[in-house]
Amino acid sequence: MAEELNIITSASKAEKYQSLLPQIEGLVTGERDVTANLANVAAALKQAMNFFWVGFYLVKENQLVLGPFQGPIACTRINFGKGVCGTSWKEGKTIVVPDVDAFPGHIACSSASKSEIVVPGFKDGKVCMVLDVDSDVLNDFDETDQVYLEQLMKIVEQFYY
Repeated sequence: MAEELNIITSASKAEKYQSLLPQIEGLVTGERDVTANLANVAAALKQAMNFFWVGFYLVKENQLVLGPFQGPIACTRINFGKGVCGTSWKEGKTIVVPDVDAFPGHIACSSASKSEIVVPGFKDGKVCMVLDVDSDVLNDFDETDQVYLEQLMKIVEQFYY
């Protein structure tokens, strides 16, 4: 696949995801380098969906360590159970936060972030990473985002070692 996305900007959120996911799958198919794939997934999500921040945190030595991302600089390490990312890792489930300031223990990597969704990725039944997506708009994420970002993580899990 060419390194170019074809997304109709006037499409609904669901239609954008429906168009984007097969393109991402085509982009990562055949590429074995995890860093390259995660970087392209983050870039594709940010470009197509116009998110404020998109990135991956990888489980390394009992911490989440910053991986490929798109957006402003970010927190480098997050402890198990801390913030939205660490809580998603601990609970092994997607967490949607309409207002990050109302989330107990939220880690403010950027004061411009207003809402967030974090989706865990699994390897051998254990969380091995999380996808973190931030918006600079309150209540920007919903069930549509959750459904499609969870589908996206199934694609990501296939190439993650």
